Amino acid sequence: MQQTRTLTTQVRGHIGERIRIQGWLQSWRQLGGIHFLVIRDGWGQIQAVAESEEEIAPLINVEASVESLVAIEGQVESVAQAPGGVELHNLTIEVIAPIREVPPVALNKRKINAQISTLLDHAVVANRHPSRRAIFRLASAMMQAFRSTLTDRGFTEIQTPKLVASATESGANVFKVEYFGRTAYLAQSPQFYKQNMVGVFERVFEVGPVFRAEEHDTTRHLNEYVSLDAEFGFIENHFTVMALLRDILASILGAFQEQCASELDLLKASLPEVPEEIPYIHFQDAQELILKLHKVDVRGEPDLSPQDERWLGEWAQKEYGSAFLFVTGYPMKKRPFYTHPDPERPEFSNSFDLLFRGTELVTGGQRLHRYEDYIAALEQAQMSPEPFEHYLEAFRYGMPPHGGFAIGSERLLMQLLGAPNVRLTTTFPRDIHRLVP
Repeated sequence: MQQTRTLTTQVRGHIGERIRIQGWLQSWRQLGGIHFLVIRDGWGQIQAVAESEEEIAPLINVEASVESLVAIEGQVESVAQAPGGVELHNLTIEVIAPIREVPPVALNKRKINAQISTLLDHAVVANRHPSRRAIFRLASAMMQAFRSTLTDRGFTEIQTPKLVASATESGANVFKVEYFGRTAYLAQSPQFYKQNMVGVFERVFEVGPVFRAEEHDTTRHLNEYVSLDAEFGFIENHFTVMALLRDILASILGAFQEQCASELDLLKASLPEVPEEIPYIHFQDAQELILKLHKVDVRGEPDLSPQDERWLGEWAQKEYGSAFLFVTGYPMKKRPFYTHPDPERPEFSNSFDLLFRGTELVTGGQRLHRYEDYIAALEQAQMSPEPFEHYLEAFRYGMPPHGGFAIGSERLLMQLLGAPNVRLTTTFPRDIHRLVP
């Protein structure tokens, strides 16, 4: 009877026992007559030491090289100088699938030295590297923390259509799809559906892909990314939404520290503190501050430039010791038609952007909730209500004051890890140049 498999992360608990591991041959080096093998599975790595030609023969006989699939039985010994402090001896090696080709990316080095284009072209292999895998383990922990935090607060997870009949935000940045003789679009966000579902559950969230046909070729833009969306009812205003977002970010960073210590260590990531209350500044005040501190007059501009955001990030760090800063009250003309205006200054909105280390990370706010306000907003925007008929039906029959936000998960990881390009925190990026792999 074959021995039960032990994962690399479980080996330390079996010192003195004989176990069986399975995985990829990460590296193989020889010193004299001793062969040091590092085996990688989906969780970690373990070193195995072959001290005789008989032990290593199964690999040599089939000319196996790195990335070969192997099963190894061995005695677990505590060795201080070994990676992880333990290693396997007295080996019995089985070659499951011998690999003789050199991988397109060197996976047996501590650091990947390949160009980003090579990494992305060969992502199906490059993502096996421990440093790449660590990023995606963090992405998984992020989604789990997002889900658990909201579920604990009475939110219901939903899944919404990604093929829609009209643009969510009525912009031109949508992908058209031929749909049985008519035109459909890939959803820019689940915005309309998650608002509608507030009328069902009051509190909802979704983790799923969104699509933006923006011809941006920058280090922080993707045409498909994973959006962490939340929407909930019976709020007071956008500050209610901001408070929830703060707690979610704290939960995500807490999960990283509790569950992903080895990944953070491998990536040399320094996580920020999330303040008990993230500082905020009104959009208009932010422009005045930029003029005061940097002698650049951006007053009258309807949005913040990347440079403006960097300046504000530096100010928040200096003034509050915070890597996070909310900018509230963006002009209504730069926000979608469903955004709720500031009752006291209707030209500004009850919305926000969250800046993290000087980069816009999250957008959110309070939405309109009265049917007649939607009709007026569409009329003011010179948009016909007809394409939004099904969306607006929920508001004809009563919707509470509500709001929400969307986090771009890949961009959050990029900022947290200090990665130079969002494509490096994406498993298989889609941008204006790339559709494969």
